Amino acid sequence: MTASKPNILIIMVDQLNGTFFPDGPADFLVAPHMKALAARSARFANNYTSSPLCAPARASFMAGQLPSRTRVYDNAAEYASSIPTFAHHLRRAGYYTALSGKMHFVGPDQLHGFEERLTTDIYPADFGWTPDYRKPGERIDWWYHNMGSVTGAGVAEITNQMEYDDEVAFLANQKLYQLSRGNDDADRRPWCLTVSFTHPHDPYVARQKFWDLYEDCAHLTPDVGPLEKQDPHSQRILHSCDRDSFTITEENVRRSRRAYFANISYLDEKVGELVDTLRRTRMLDDTLILFCSDHGDMLGERGLWFKMNFFEGSARVPLMVAGPGVTPGLHLAPTSNLDVTPTLCDLAGISMDEVMPWTDGESLVPVIGGAERISPVLMEYAAEASYAPIVGIREGKWKYIHCELDPEQLYDLEADPQELDNLATSDNSVIQATLDAFRRMREERWDMEAFDAAVRESQARRWVVYEALRNGAYYPWDHQPLQDASERYMRNHMNLDNLEDSKRYPRGQ
Repeated sequence: MTASKPNILIIMVDQLNGTFFPDGPADFLVAPHMKALAARSARFANNYTSSPLCAPARASFMAGQLPSRTRVYDNAAEYASSIPTFAHHLRRAGYYTALSGKMHFVGPDQLHGFEERLTTDIYPADFGWTPDYRKPGERIDWWYHNMGSVTGAGVAEITNQMEYDDEVAFLANQKLYQLSRGNDDADRRPWCLTVSFTHPHDPYVARQKFWDLYEDCAHLTPDVGPLEKQDPHSQRILHSCDRDSFTITEENVRRSRRAYFANISYLDEKVGELVDTLRRTRMLDDTLILFCSDHGDMLGERGLWFKMNFFEGSARVPLMVAGPGVTPGLHLAPTSNLDVTPTLCDLAGISMDEVMPWTDGESLVPVIGGAERISPVLMEYAAEASYAPIVGIREGKWKYIHCELDPEQLYDLEADPQELDNLATSDNSVIQATLDAFRRMREERWDMEAFDAAVRESQARRWVVYEALRNGAYYPWDHQPLQDASERYMRNHMNLDNLEDSKRYPRGQ
């Protein structure tokens, strides 16, 4: 393996609020393995999702394209097989690519460049979760978020999500052991393994040993409680989460945040296992490790929960990169998950020139080397709780938010990190000039009427297809992991001596 083709381990988590990663994990978090990783990483403190919802965020993360390009607008929009992902770029250059865990692909293609998927996904792959702009305000009760995740917060030793993440970690470690057996083969392929967990995504339920770590935590109450007057989109989110049907107590809030922090510690244990496996199999020095999340979680700030908006808790996400060729350090300039695919390709010596005209991200390798990322960070949202597309721009200290249905929002994040003072209504001439500059930037980048029309067309098509395919015989798109058991362990077409030697690593010790 050449130095330009390092192994790559991507550790992705779900719904991890980036404000708790100001420079690696916050001091109060019990996360020794993530903190050790942070100490040797390039850390991007102001990194943002492309869209604060699972499927659109992950499709964009893999392709370096905004949802308006991928057309993955929501959690039930098909991800087209013709869109190159980092798995395609790496595989084309000779990498073995595998995924253990969640990526929330929708449609019959459940690989998108991965050579192998070790698990099924935790969420459905069909069109059943399609929102409908034709019915603004409608709650689709069987799958929309509600506040039961908050009122039901607490302790359990096994849940649907723990079962999933335990399997994700086990199979990922097993795969690392398998890959290590080729370490001494000069002709082996470099590998990229993506390990994607579903925690700390709600419901807010944690194992007792992690729950106990936060008994005296000083951060169980949000800095900003429910606002007396919410902006129009936040009001829509509260309605979509059926907020009025629940009584949320202070204790519910504290227990939800405690379980969330506990699940960060649960994930930290998984991170430690993966890094330890790399170390013991002599692969750590040759492996890039990228740690990231798809989007964040409001965790009660402003009275909001989950995601679906561009406020910091929902839109800001951790990003850390460690390994060969990466200088550790903290970077404060705004960056994006859209930058991950160009960065991975750059670190692996792979050109993306053929598709860069249709790529919204850019490589962070120059930033790691000391340059500044100066392009604005772009975000889009066109899924549940929205009645029309919403776009956001983070540039310098400013964040601008626009929806054709709502008043504009402009925040100075240096002076107002909690985003309580919407400056868009200010008559200050400097503020108005800044607002005008963002309006021009938005008009150059987005045709909001065309964006809205494309989303509505996509939704209408999918409702027809989904209802048709649920009539009669149903063929699921969900990934079905297969193993050829006749080629595992010892079988009678194998020589036992050769088998035992080839499966041992390190050998001869």
